Amino acid sequence: MTTTFCVSGAVLVKAGVNVNAAVADGSVLIGTTSPVDSWINQAENTINANSRINFISTYVTLSDNKKKILEDVCSSLAAIYAINYDMSGYTSRVEAEDMVNLLRDSALRGLGLLRDKKTSQDFVNVA
Repeated sequence: MTTTFCVSGAVLVKAGVNVNAAVADGSVLIGTTSPVDSWINQAENTINANSRINFISTYVTLSDNKKKILEDVCSSLAAIYAINYDMSGYTSRVEAEDMVNLLRDSALRGLGLLRDKKTSQDFVNVA
């Protein structure tokens, strides 16, 4: 399964060093796909639906700096799924929940920017 907005490494870094080892090393699969790639694809489609712009089809036309907001939102959403998969590796449930809250805030901030028509047209340069 191909991902567009971010790579699994970006997700795992945001999920932290205590993320489930089987998720981090790719030994657990959903069918033939790593769960991280599956979560990235889910996040990409959530971004597209939320912004009402198919950024996957226009991604190659964007400059590198314009792709960063998509990478941030996508990796934050996917990292939330990675943390929620198994919180037992974190020093406490509170630590995991704090990380989820920070990632959610980052994702919501980015989604708000992508939903804004002026940002979409001016910053991301997509109609």
